[in-house]
Amino acid sequence: MDFFTHCFRSSRAEHGQRWSLGALLWLVLGLAQAHAQADVSQVRVERTDDEIQLSAQVQFEIPAAVEDALLKGIPMVFLVEADVLRERWYWYDKKVAAAQRSMRLSYQPLTRRWRLNINSGSSGSAPVGLALNQSLDSLAQALALVKRVTNWKIADVAELDPALKYRVEFRFKLDLSQLPRPFQIGAIGQSDWDISGAAAVPLSLENSK
Repeated sequence: MDFFTHCFRSSRAEHGQRWSLGALLWLVLGLAQAHAQADVSQVRVERTDDEIQLSAQVQFEIPAAVEDALLKGIPMVFLVEADVLRERWYWYDKKVAAAQRSMRLSYQPLTRRWRLNINSGSSGSAPVGLALNQSLDSLAQALALVKRVTNWKIADVAELDPALKYRVEFRFKLDLSQLPRPFQIGAIGQSDWDISGAAAVPLSLENSK
């Protein structure tokens, strides 16, 4: 009798563990879907004579909470990153080049105009090299520039070996770490503030231009 009782209890415990793991997996997948607000499409990587260039289009709807903060004068920084990875069958793929671009969007209440500053640099370092500093009439015009990446240099051709295989991983997100501290505390973990997306494409070293 003790043997059957022990087996019954063990079976119930295992069933409970499986149910808990299943519920946790469902919750994680649900949160991931809720947070996947940016659709990265039309990613194209091309080689010129000396450079590897990336173009992409990102689609997302600006959440009401983010737009409200912008209208109150809180700048938003959108971050795009690109990693060039060398494929290796015997180990993890090796990162051979990386690039980063930050786009700081702000609203000027006195003039009722929008300002967009775009800076590019190496990933993991402070952005360098001003790419764009533009004043715009509307939020729609500013977001159109934020959502579009055109002919962005992400690596030098000299860094790559034509005999090897590479791919490019592209990421886009609203950088919550750039928000003022009170906004960071309120925004982290909130799906309305999680604007992010990613894509990966193979890299051909054939000259396309």
